[in-house]
Amino acid sequence: MRDALVTLIGVARSLRIYYGDRIRRRAMDALHARFLRPGDLAFDIGAHVGDRVASFRRLRARVVAVEPQPALARVLRLLYGWKEGVTIEQVAVGQHEGKIELKLNLPNPTVASASDDFVKAAAGAPGWEAQRWTRTVEVPLTTLDFLIARHGLPRFVKIDVEGFEDEVLAGLSHPLPALSLEFTTIQREVARKAIARLAGLAPYRFNAALGESQRLVHDRPLDAAATTRWLEHLPVEANSGDIYACLDPALLFGSDP
Repeated sequence: MRDALVTLIGVARSLRIYYGDRIRRRAMDALHARFLRPGDLAFDIGAHVGDRVASFRRLRARVVAVEPQPALARVLRLLYGWKEGVTIEQVAVGQHEGKIELKLNLPNPTVASASDDFVKAAAGAPGWEAQRWTRTVEVPLTTLDFLIARHGLPRFVKIDVEGFEDEVLAGLSHPLPALSLEFTTIQREVARKAIARLAGLAPYRFNAALGESQRLVHDRPLDAAATTRWLEHLPVEANSGDIYACLDPALLFGSDP
């Protein structure tokens, strides 16, 4: 009963944070509009409470929302399961198909993780002191390749899986037109590996947004090496953000394309 109450309070807090800022919502839509047109397909890997799903739908894209946490998958079904153009997959995504143990942070469900290394890196790190992963649940595991075979090739994929981003990309065997992946300054090596993996797939160019700003920080796209150098020199206080990768560099200039 106590776990259920803590989870409910945590979900309510996340809904307030991720849906309550109109300025952020407009910036998010403007950024996603670079990559998506009406009718395009988007994947939201680590959909959490669905704020990116909402953005993709405002742009009239079709969405596959992927979220393994039972509590958050229920929220997504309540918010979007009845809407045309949204498909919900209650699975984790990684290098192969099977099952995996997901570590739950009940007061802050948006930072659940399948990565032991992520949980260890967060222990006592600046900005992460209050986070605790106290429960686990076994969830189904699939791959990006399987999701693409099932739903089609997405025009844009957002990946936010708390230290498991490189494992998600390890289950991808061909390039995507555009994608974003979360990084943290407590686990820069995960982003480094992900950037290198993408560079091995195709001649991607990159940009980045810090925190939840939804605004690209570089005035022009960077190659993989320059992006990695930028990431390495970020102060730890930057905490987190998103790396954007695209096969069309014109979409990644800092001003509106």
